[in-house]
Amino acid sequence: MKKIILLFSLFAFTCLQPFAQQDKPRVLAECTIDFSVDVSELRGLDNTTLETFKATIKTVYIKGNQSRVDFISPSFSQSVIYDKNTGNAVILREIGNNKFLTKLSSDAWIKTNSRFENTTIKTLDETKTILGYECKKAILTLADGVSLNLYYLPKFIPSVKEFEYQFKDLPGLVLEYESQDKNGQIIKYTATKINVSPVPISKFDIPTTGYRILNE
Repeated sequence: MKKIILLFSLFAFTCLQPFAQQDKPRVLAECTIDFSVDVSELRGLDNTTLETFKATIKTVYIKGNQSRVDFISPSFSQSVIYDKNTGNAVILREIGNNKFLTKLSSDAWIKTNSRFENTTIKTLDETKTILGYECKKAILTLADGVSLNLYYLPKFIPSVKEFEYQFKDLPGLVLEYESQDKNGQIIKYTATKINVSPVPISKFDIPTTGYRILNE
């Protein structure tokens, strides 16, 4: 279970077609994006942990200056709610019957994502079709020298980008990317569905009861 929590902490459109012909990037201020999780590169994990990851779904919600990222698996769930206006974030975790809530100030959020400071992005001419859209390849190189591949849709820029800190300077919407843990294992996320229907404001409500408060 500790391995699952550690790996999750590192990650610490069908309706788009009418706009797909626009030349200039369009701000995407309301959407829900589902991602599949590919763990084929993971090594050294027991079968239970691997099966847990295979059954995991990542969902991103964006509404104006608010975002929420859910990781849902059979035995563990994590939600990160981020407010661009304040720079603050809240992390909700559920492990069995135990629920935990951590509030992060804007400074704490930046510190939590310090690994992604001084990241460089190299965009390439190589493309890949994801959900029927032509995405461009980019290579993300972290300050520690780790390089990760990703594909983004340059026609759309999310209205809030800092919730996935490593992509905050990328000129587009990320639809596929790699994440690497401290042991060098790669996890790949690929968008499987995009919906631009209105996102319920309740998705960004912060629970006031039922959670144990953890310090930053």
